[in-house]
Amino acid sequence: MTQFSSCPQSGEMEMQHSSSSSVTDFQQLWGSWTTILKRFHDDPKVAQLKSTRLGQYLSSHPFFALTVLLFSALAALPVGLFLSFALVTCIMSAVGFVFFEVFLLFVGGLTLLCLLPGIALFSVMVSVIFNALYITISNILIRYYPHLTKKGKVQEEESECETS
Repeated sequence: MTQFSSCPQSGEMEMQHSSSSSVTDFQQLWGSWTTILKRFHDDPKVAQLKSTRLGQYLSSHPFFALTVLLFSALAALPVGLFLSFALVTCIMSAVGFVFFEVFLLFVGGLTLLCLLPGIALFSVMVSVIFNALYITISNILIRYYPHLTKKGKVQEEESECETS
């Protein structure tokens, strides 16, 4: 046989206690909400806004006012993030451009510093080769064709004078 108890069980007591505490919590929340709204409504800036044509229109159309308020509140973060991204991108591109230009000047300067000694070495080697060829060819010409030089003509005249 089953016996029914007339006293409430512990689960029922907790439910009654939690529902009464949630009601008091809601009342406290509602009281703080109305206090915030009164303070907001009494603000001179809000009163100044409500005196404008836009403020009067929004006061007469609360659904549209709530829509505008929600849209502006929700759009503030993405717009702020986009503007921050755009600003950071512009700054980074300017800084990156400067660094890239400095890098290009550095690479160009190093290339120039590497090429100039090579050009100098090439110039010295070509000069040595041409001087060696000039000296060699001129000595060959003097030795085998003395009549083509002034010294050769002077020596031929002297030798002709001596033989005659």
